[in-house]
Amino acid sequence: MLGMDGLNRMSGHWNSRPYDFYRRAKMTALEYASDLIRFDSTWYRSNRGVCDYCEDTLRRLGCETERIEYVDEDGVEKVNVVARKGTGPGGLAYFGHTDVVTTDDWSITEHGAFEPTVIGDRLYGRGSTDMKGSVACMFAALESLEDQPLSHPVYISCSSDEEVNHRGAVEIAERSQIFRELVAGQAKGIVGEPTSLHPVYSHKGGCRITVTSQGRAAHSCTREGLNANLAMIPFLVEMKAIRDETETGTAWADGGFDPPTICLNIGINDHATATNITPPQSVCTMGFRPMPGTDAMSIIERMRSAAERQGIEFVLHNHHVAFRRDPQSQFTRLCVEITGREPRTVAYGSEASNFPEISDLIVLGPGNITEAHKSDEWISLDQLEQGTQTYREFIRRFCQ
Repeated sequence: MLGMDGLNRMSGHWNSRPYDFYRRAKMTALEYASDLIRFDSTWYRSNRGVCDYCEDTLRRLGCETERIEYVDEDGVEKVNVVARKGTGPGGLAYFGHTDVVTTDDWSITEHGAFEPTVIGDRLYGRGSTDMKGSVACMFAALESLEDQPLSHPVYISCSSDEEVNHRGAVEIAERSQIFRELVAGQAKGIVGEPTSLHPVYSHKGGCRITVTSQGRAAHSCTREGLNANLAMIPFLVEMKAIRDETETGTAWADGGFDPPTICLNIGINDHATATNITPPQSVCTMGFRPMPGTDAMSIIERMRSAAERQGIEFVLHNHHVAFRRDPQSQFTRLCVEITGREPRTVAYGSEASNFPEISDLIVLGPGNITEAHKSDEWISLDQLEQGTQTYREFIRRFCQ
């Protein structure tokens, strides 16, 4: 199957055609990041354009590529690209995502969110930190070493839907032949989320839930309506009790994280249009971040049971488990040696949760998470340069 084109794109296919005509001078991470930012790959849109660019780039750099495509629940086409350069066991696998969060709150009036702009020592644009800057660093690192032989393969994954439900990573883990190869060969793994280039050996997971109470709109002076909040209120009382318990109970705490709790967040909206109309619907959204060892399912089932007692709808949208690897492992120690930075934990999540078969896996990328998802998202030019140098050293250490 290697080297063949024209296979069913919805089931994944390989490409190995030479892209000599596409060659040009070696590009920097800043140039790659600027190219990637120009694609509007907001999570609810198709990311085909940006993934076509990634695939063209990877093939130009000598990689064989595999496309894993699907249509999401809203009928939007999504694309994942998985690439390999070199052969044999071992090597290094890099995982990045191409989707970004919305730009409704973009606050810079001089340029749009998808118009990459350098001001001073910063590159501004949606995805600059999370995480097109990281993908750009990996492209630049691979290109800087393209004339040097590899003794072990380099793998690069560019996924979709990381910002919403990790479905791209799930599809890759389930369907990609290249992924199966890197797992079998015991490649070392890097998930390139922004960590300021600190090796992250553990992070929280994520659960997202929606609970809906249905009523009937009518003038409040009559008995014709049914206020949807009347079933939601007792449910919310139980949710506050769970929230208070998990914030104060030592059984739910993990001092290895900051904050050390699951951070249950509760949102509520009854979409009331007037004070004299009974609300026909009340919606509660909840999210929490389980840590390693957290019995997340017991919390979910308590929430589900509370909803059932009130006769209201309960939907679990996703449940991403927490990620953890041994901070004292040989691989983690090598990551510390390469980066010169101490390992740490973080309170956010990543696609690392979806790759339990990769035993040697770390989260490590340029940029600071505090700049991600902001109305003026940016990454420092120094982090782009350091990210390229760091990924280049990982390739040298594990693939050459």
